[in-house]
Amino acid sequence: MQEAPVEFHRPAVRNNPQRWRVADVAALFELPFNELLFRAQTVHREHFDPSQVQLSSLLSIKTGGCPEDCGYCPQSVHFDTGVEASALMPIDAVLDAARRAKEAGATRFCMGAAWRGPKDRDIEKVAALISGVKSLGMEACATLGMLGEGHAEQLRDAGLDYYNHNIDSAPDKYADIITTRHFEDRLDTLDKVRSAGVKVCCGGIVGMGESREQRAALIATLANMDPYPESVPINHLVPVEGTPLASQEALDPFEFVRTIAAARITMPQTMVRLSAGRQQLGEAVQALCFLAGANSMFYGDKLLTTGNPDVQADQSLMAKLGMRAA
Repeated sequence: MQEAPVEFHRPAVRNNPQRWRVADVAALFELPFNELLFRAQTVHREHFDPSQVQLSSLLSIKTGGCPEDCGYCPQSVHFDTGVEASALMPIDAVLDAARRAKEAGATRFCMGAAWRGPKDRDIEKVAALISGVKSLGMEACATLGMLGEGHAEQLRDAGLDYYNHNIDSAPDKYADIITTRHFEDRLDTLDKVRSAGVKVCCGGIVGMGESREQRAALIATLANMDPYPESVPINHLVPVEGTPLASQEALDPFEFVRTIAAARITMPQTMVRLSAGRQQLGEAVQALCFLAGANSMFYGDKLLTTGNPDVQADQSLMAKLGMRAA
């Protein structure tokens, strides 16, 4: 695909010539399905072992009570979803979960907290958790909301490898999903993470009623970051009763696979992760996602507050496909 500089929404690092026009990514989506997967698999094999998949485990270390109104999220105080707010988990409980994840084969342990943004005292507590996870020989990732000045540096000094902060959707779709913050707020936190020298984990959610062009714009926004994220989680919406998107019509599974393929082609060296919604996709669609270039997945029985295929099911799928943990 020919690269071309264009005007587009600002990337996480400013003043970068844009590599992918939305129209170029949209053209990938329009390819015949087999042609698209062939291109994506070709790119994938140039950079990765196609039989390997990186396994990450995600734990909600502080659940519920979030003041944001993200239309997909059961942890928001704005929606009645049955999720009760809880305090930050004690360090022993978090490290016990990390040990179990490592024993099950996960190499990265991700900790998520339902905050709009952590306070200074929260950062100090999470830094201790990060140090503990690193002492187990695992990569550490955190997703804590919008970061204040100096927070990324504190997390880095504790040993944080990745900070997750998804842009969620295309820039022109964002305000339809979230009103308590702006798209630019997301990019500001990503700037802080990059400036601190922490690797970026950033992706989005598909199936929220967006158009195909908006899915292309989501991928283009990520691909035009300089550098693009080292890890790109692609989530399939999990409708939760009580949220505004509870009755959202399910996305065609082939469209989800196309999104994975577009991410692989436009970001050749990133880890493209199957994240929320894998349980609804089933084994056959997940297999197509791996063919399309996915090479990472969240592994375990729960993603924050929604279900995820359990460890045994994941191991069975990997065995069927002849895949192995990276």
